[in-house]
Amino acid sequence: MEERYVTVTCENIDREHMCCAISDRKHQKGVELKKLWLKERIPEGHVFRKLDARGKVFIEYAPLETAWVPILGQNYLYIHCFWVSGSHAGRGYGTTLLDSCIEDAKEQNKSGICILSSITKKPFLSNKAFLLGHGFTVVDRAGDGYELLARSFDGSLPRFTDGAKSMQIASPELTIYYSAQCPYIIFCIDEVQAYCKQESIALHLIKVETLQQAKELPCVFNNYAVFYHKHFLTLQLLNSKSLQKLLEANRGKDDHGR
Repeated sequence: MEERYVTVTCENIDREHMCCAISDRKHQKGVELKKLWLKERIPEGHVFRKLDARGKVFIEYAPLETAWVPILGQNYLYIHCFWVSGSHAGRGYGTTLLDSCIEDAKEQNKSGICILSSITKKPFLSNKAFLLGHGFTVVDRAGDGYELLARSFDGSLPRFTDGAKSMQIASPELTIYYSAQCPYIIFCIDEVQAYCKQESIALHLIKVETLQQAKELPCVFNNYAVFYHKHFLTLQLLNSKSLQKLLEANRGKDDHGR
């Protein structure tokens, strides 16, 4: 039987699950915030398409001009999130979802599609090898191993903003930029806040709430970014244990990162 895919709309979003946080009750607050965020983005052309099954199988993309990332380009689609996991992996769903995005881009006469990836596999970023096998190429780089991949239809290319390539801020405090786009973020933020309060660690949380704010961020960003001692550390979502390890690994560094 042919598999069925569902595109989330403002009309069906309240009854559709967000498959990236399908069954974990501790992330339901994040799911509610994600749906509110999506309801504002869908009229801008944001697409969330998923396999009609209880699993993490989906692709999420938007016009680059309205995508909350510090990336510039004209007439591109940007893939925010692309995930096939668990028992659904290796069954061709990733190719089908990516092909649907490519077809959508061509039907809209877009110049191409781009996505954030990395030289080596990093959590929450799509696999570079898979994308290269589907016609993407590396078109820009930032920081320690982050790459912008694109599949261009007309030769034009997107790029990171100059701000995104700086990967530095003025404050030495632990600083986290985040948005409501990912259902996992709010629970992680709560854990980080509790840990920092317990350990008397200065914490600066910056919620990204507008497109302009996102485009002006001082680092690569998909929906979350962490700084410490003025320098960018990671896009990985942190809980109390992973934060503790990260701080221990970086506590001895000075403001020059040495």
